[in-house]
Amino acid sequence: MQITFLGGAGTVTGSKTLIEVGKEKILLDCGLFQGLKELRLKNWDKLPVKASEISYIILTHAHLDHCGYIPLFVKQGFQGKIICTPPTRDLAEIILKDSGKIQEEDAERANKYGYTKHHPAKPLYTVEDAIFAMNFFETIELHEWVELFPDIKFQFKNAGHILGSAFVELHIQDKTFIFSGDIGRKKPLLLHPEEKIGHADYIVCESTYGDRLHDKTPAIITLWEAINYTILDKGGTLLIPTFAVERAQELIYLLSILKKEKKIPHDLPIYLDSPMGVDATEVFANYPNYHTLSKSEIREMHNTVKLIKDFQTSVDIVNDNRQKIVLAGSGMSTGGRILYYYNKYLGDDKNTILLVGYQAEGTRGRSLKEGDNEIKFFGTYHEVRAEIMEISSLSAHADQHEILDWLKTADKPPKTLFLNHGEPHQSNALRAKIQDALKWEKVIVAKMNEPFYID
Repeated sequence: MQITFLGGAGTVTGSKTLIEVGKEKILLDCGLFQGLKELRLKNWDKLPVKASEISYIILTHAHLDHCGYIPLFVKQGFQGKIICTPPTRDLAEIILKDSGKIQEEDAERANKYGYTKHHPAKPLYTVEDAIFAMNFFETIELHEWVELFPDIKFQFKNAGHILGSAFVELHIQDKTFIFSGDIGRKKPLLLHPEEKIGHADYIVCESTYGDRLHDKTPAIITLWEAINYTILDKGGTLLIPTFAVERAQELIYLLSILKKEKKIPHDLPIYLDSPMGVDATEVFANYPNYHTLSKSEIREMHNTVKLIKDFQTSVDIVNDNRQKIVLAGSGMSTGGRILYYYNKYLGDDKNTILLVGYQAEGTRGRSLKEGDNEIKFFGTYHEVRAEIMEISSLSAHADQHEILDWLKTADKPPKTLFLNHGEPHQSNALRAKIQDALKWEKVIVAKMNEPFYID
């Protein structure tokens, strides 16, 4: 058999891991490349495997860098089954439809304003493509074993990353493989923590934060400081570019606590201006077994923010000069409604942009994080005068110590540990740490399109 990393190797996006056993082919995750233009262009490249040859896609969770390529893969001829947990299926539908919509809008805008080298510019896939792809999804619960082929079966275990996220325990004949997907924090804010590995002959582990430790400052303190500084001290507006899944719900939860403690002015408008974020928040309420929130906490969250889906209402909020807190997608500022807010508020130093998650290289979010004086969107450059702040403790990814702690839950050292889903310096730093701290001998940093053969 062989394992080939078709994405998520040397980068944190585009996760696709091809598993070949004889003539049988399985794809673990099917994500979009994001960030740098050279990475995004890879979404247009032909994959080294035909979509029609893949029997199954095992989907660990519903982030775009893990599921966002699925509609295109279906267009290319995939006719197998996409297996995931029920919350992942519901969230993937929201995310994929939104992705198709954004790509349609980006292509339309590029054609309208002429900032494209392609005539005409075309979307990678459409909303209609995303809707059609949902026909191939099938769901299973955590710990439910599924036989894919004779002598090949798998189960999902909780990963604690986002709602419905899982890592994969795959049995191929007499060998056990663990694929981490994305592993969450040791003490997630809203979720149950990740499960133990147990027995594993081979492990594939993410390394997003393989070179660092998360800030231990409680996120609620930094959030309150940003509100106090922006709203009370400067009289400005606080914009929070927000990931629709998990991060939006975490922030609403924290805001509900601050409001309950009367640390936010009672008449200050707070908006979740994200159709996808609104829908994802509803999904949370539908799966109480997959998170730790009580019914009363969910009610308080709903009473804290105004949920906005209608575009004209969004335009009205943008143009309303009153102070406000706005959560809007996308989390890395690569698209979505947050750009319309930037268009009005980015150039005023009394306003604040609060970054609340990972900002991939090449994204507008990374540019803001690194202090660039201007960023480009809607075809033109815009001056950055707003204050840039960051909550660095609010991450859905395990840091270096948390990854090590998770790996320690393996019964014994695996024959090989593969590190993926990380920029090179992150993966290499984690490899060195694992070899030093755990004394595991064979630790390999995965490379794009390089096959690994296993006897």
